[in-house]
Amino acid sequence: MRDYWASRLFFDLQAPAAAAEFRADRDAVMKRYPLAENVRKAILDDDVPFLAQRTNAYLLRYYFFAAGMKDEEFIRRLRGG
Repeated sequence: MRDYWASRLFFDLQAPAAAAEFRADRDAVMKRYPLAENVRKAILDDDVPFLAQRTNAYLLRYYFFAAGMKDEEFIRRLRGG
């Protein structure tokens, strides 16, 4: 099942200014979106597998890139390692 608001957040973070603001203060940015508590927690915990089940793969990968996670780490977490 897709989560519209997580996907919307990840889409919006494609804008460089939004991504920089998110890296500086995740809480402030996330408050603008009516995220379910479990989704909010997954974002804060960088829970790649949980979020992968709920968002578009391209948005997810871009989100973790924008959040500062290296590709190798993203793939390792995605595979559950």
